[in-house]
Amino acid sequence: MVNVPTIKLNNGKEIPQVGFGLWKVTEDTATVVYEAIKVGYRLFDGAFDYGNEKEAGAGIKRALDEGIVKREELTIVSKLWNTFHEKERVEPITRQQLEWWGIDYFDIFYMHFPVALQYVDPKDSYPSGWKNLEDKIVQSKATIQETWQEMERLVDIGLAKTIGVSNFQGALLMDLLRYARIRPAILQVEIHPYLSQEPLVEYAKMEGIAVTAYSSFGPQSFVELKWDKAVECPQLFVHPVVTAIAAKHGKTPAQVLLRWSTQRGICVIPKVTMKERMIENLESVTFDLAPEELKAICTLNLNLRFNNPPDYLGSLHIFA
Repeated sequence: MVNVPTIKLNNGKEIPQVGFGLWKVTEDTATVVYEAIKVGYRLFDGAFDYGNEKEAGAGIKRALDEGIVKREELTIVSKLWNTFHEKERVEPITRQQLEWWGIDYFDIFYMHFPVALQYVDPKDSYPSGWKNLEDKIVQSKATIQETWQEMERLVDIGLAKTIGVSNFQGALLMDLLRYARIRPAILQVEIHPYLSQEPLVEYAKMEGIAVTAYSSFGPQSFVELKWDKAVECPQLFVHPVVTAIAAKHGKTPAQVLLRWSTQRGICVIPKVTMKERMIENLESVTFDLAPEELKAICTLNLNLRFNNPPDYLGSLHIFA
């Protein structure tokens, strides 16, 4: 089993640097999670919006029941969706998500996006998505401060050990840090060679905030969604810069892309369902890239964001 490095957070807790992303794991989710635990994964990154928390929890329970792993050895991650940002909504939906997972607390709980939308009852629509029951995008008046203070209370009452934010940019982090009683421990954002976000990563680290990258393979994560931007973009797995470095080290392009992040102190959460690829991703920490190789991959930056709400919603210019 691969000895995966850990990252120490600003609250003293440590998390694995390579975790398992649950976005788009929609078939045999329980088995996928169970098998991932067996090969060595200890961090599982979920969310209300992924619609598979109950199934993921079943995989966790199976592994716990069989004694493969102990609960305290796992880092279970979930996120507060946009439709639950009002202060009276935060605790109830967190408790519901914990019930789906079959656990008593989340190790990490993120604010999924810095945008508050009109409440939609999960009984009427699950997962809620971005639109209300009338198929409209309607923002609520909940502020980030209001939502964050309720997330802090989740820590106070033991429903979350660590809280963080996702899809925040620098100015919003600055604002949050002005009033945060509990500082965010982690920032989760889209990072890959086409969107390196180096200034944001530098700022987060300066503030003692760890960074987790999602969509580490760039367009690959979005091709199956048939998004034009991803389909038309040169795939990183066959980019000559990446393939040349992979060949030099006797590694796969996927391993090079993951190591490009982890070697710079960033956590990664790649999604995969095949056992051999699960192991391959974990083994991405077993070699080092040369400084000039890290730099060469950084030069591929195009500031090209794939998870950009206006592209698939026509509104909500979060990253404008």
